[in-house]
Amino acid sequence: MAAPKLAAPPEDTSGSGSGELLRALGAWDGALITIGAVIGTGIFLTTSDMARALPHPGLILLVWVVGGLLALAGALTYAELGVLFPRAGGIYDFLKEAYGPLWGFLYGWASFLVIMSGGIAALSVGFGEYLGSFFPLFSTSNILISAPIGPWRWTLSGGQVAGVLAILFLTVVNQLGVKEGAFVQNGLTVLKIGGIAAFLIAGLTTSAAPPIASVPIPPHALTGFGIAMIAALWTYDGWYGLTFSAGEMKNPGRNLPLGLILGTAGVALLYLGVNLVYVRTFSMEEMASSPRIGEAVATALVGPMGGRLLSAVVVISTFGCISSTILYSSRIYQPMAADGVFFRALAVIHPRYRTPVRSLWAQSTWAMVLTASGTYDQLYTYVVFAAVLFHAATGAAVFVLRRTRPDAPRPYRVWGYPVVPALFILSSVLLVGNTLLERPRESLLGLGLVALGIPAYLYWRRRSA
Repeated sequence: MAAPKLAAPPEDTSGSGSGELLRALGAWDGALITIGAVIGTGIFLTTSDMARALPHPGLILLVWVVGGLLALAGALTYAELGVLFPRAGGIYDFLKEAYGPLWGFLYGWASFLVIMSGGIAALSVGFGEYLGSFFPLFSTSNILISAPIGPWRWTLSGGQVAGVLAILFLTVVNQLGVKEGAFVQNGLTVLKIGGIAAFLIAGLTTSAAPPIASVPIPPHALTGFGIAMIAALWTYDGWYGLTFSAGEMKNPGRNLPLGLILGTAGVALLYLGVNLVYVRTFSMEEMASSPRIGEAVATALVGPMGGRLLSAVVVISTFGCISSTILYSSRIYQPMAADGVFFRALAVIHPRYRTPVRSLWAQSTWAMVLTASGTYDQLYTYVVFAAVLFHAATGAAVFVLRRTRPDAPRPYRVWGYPVVPALFILSSVLLVGNTLLERPRESLLGLGLVALGIPAYLYWRRRSA
């Protein structure tokens, strides 16, 4: 669909960042944004990898339960930070307030360069791949351009074109206002939940696998459990997205924690239900040999039409995930610019739409470049290690700020303190260790990309002095 042409209303061109974001999001909006930000393609693919590493249905279900509890621990932890600093910025603000402006900047730098923009690019090409099963023009196997550029060869596929068009359309929607962006996002999330619910009803009423107790526990189950846990935690990734939009929450002291907690708990229940259908329908061998396991199980349950319908759910799911990610991640760079440590023009809040329009388009333009270039996947592997380090540091910020700002108003305090945030930090540290072991070269290169932000930070600080 072509992006609609917009009238050009008067815009604040002062670069001062005048104007405020519109506080329009309630608790249910927050919950739906959280669900939309998490559920993309992973839940329809990841369990196949788990079955190869951990061929036991009961243990696979346990992995999803534990992963959900750890994501919920993260949501409970980040909720305290979000109500302490109820403004746009999320992790950027938390790190800045706990450790100093450099650390917040490095997170924002890595997010703009790769973490968020590369994530949007990866989701967008995944969207194109599934859309290509209905419209072959948009398949990633449909190569439209293949041209040598020096020692490299650049190729542009139909999937990349579909990804660019998706980013363009959803950026226009999110530009029009937080209410409009949330309306589209919430509609896509409701459709997504409806599709998954239909899958659950079909699976839980028509399939019946052998009792879980009859399957022997495999050797090296502990190692396999750890590998499967890494996959589950990445599939839960995105639960923290709502904190970036805290500046647009109505009554953030109440609605931000509710949105984070309800959304994360809802994702955990959906994930557990979907995996229960998988283990009731397929044997471990069938699960391990089905890379697109969601589609394969739906086909087994109700025939080829079931597989097509599940593919349609994945298309909607991925489109909604792109929309949610564009909505929340663009809120990182506006406060950076307002603090004088990023391009000053990005600080502007549009006087009519009350959205950070320039921040939104800067991020989406770079994401479209990454999508068309095809380099996002390699770049993303470089910053995975740094991204998890930032999460561990953000979890620890709860302890730091409790000590340095004991009297600051906290409408919400993390339930189960200090155990809950400590468990979240521990899970992040384990992810850091696993990433460093599995990808030492990429991890060190990723740290190098983040370190390049230090001279950039010094440059912007000098300019704003």
